[in-house]
Amino acid sequence: MPAQNIAISHADTGLVTAEVGRAERISPSFVRLTLVGPELRQWRHIGFDQWFRLAIPVAGDTTRFDRLSERFDMRGYLRYLTLPKATRPAIRSYSVREFRAEAGEIDVDCVVHGAPHDPSAGSAHDAGIAGPWAASLPQGARVALIDQGCGYRPTKSAAPHIVLAGDESALPAVAGILRDLPRDATGDALIEVPDPADQQPLHAPDGVAVHWLTRSPHDRPGTAALERLRELPAWDPTPSNREFRAFVAGEQQLATGGRRALVAERGVAKADVTFCGYWRQK
Repeated sequence: MPAQNIAISHADTGLVTAEVGRAERISPSFVRLTLVGPELRQWRHIGFDQWFRLAIPVAGDTTRFDRLSERFDMRGYLRYLTLPKATRPAIRSYSVREFRAEAGEIDVDCVVHGAPHDPSAGSAHDAGIAGPWAASLPQGARVALIDQGCGYRPTKSAAPHIVLAGDESALPAVAGILRDLPRDATGDALIEVPDPADQQPLHAPDGVAVHWLTRSPHDRPGTAALERLRELPAWDPTPSNREFRAFVAGEQQLATGGRRALVAERGVAKADVTFCGYWRQK
């Protein structure tokens, strides 16, 4: 089974440059970076789980952003690979947490495990470059962004029934979907985090129940969310008066297992489930 079915759409804005205006540790597992710059006022904001490629410096002031392609498609990726390693930026994928057009600001919540009590510190989705870079609170750092569109596909219905499930890496995406859903939507949002202090205020419709799940230190990431997904009360996935949508993202086994549970065990149409493995536990 593939690890995702996320579609990519490319914006006319292409490559956008900015800098980290503010950086703050907002909880044990998250740093919030506020990206600022005049080019962001032209950002194509489409809400929901909108995501982008973030190019971050790895060589200090010698990192070159000007040689990146306007699009990060296959051609853009192959061009990226030809750039000198000594000066090319690292590129990672992130969701837009909040966008403020007049100020030219985008908030990005980065997972940065690393508290001394956290046995998952150094796990696959924050190991390497991006996690430590964000954890350093890099205020003033230059970055570049390439918009990739949305994965979640809104329904035509004014009152959809939805199921959202994700671990901490999917929290920004789930938060954006909840914020932009019609206010009369119904359903459940399952959000698994490693620490109860990682819970955030969310703007969910009144009819969508938000379930915060704290992962046991000894469990594989995504296990709690997947178990709770299977325990949800039965529902009719094709009621006559509302459409159904599901979004499952995070650690790869959560994404693929969640889709399998919805399709094989609940009878949901494959086309109604958006899923994406953001990272894979080693």
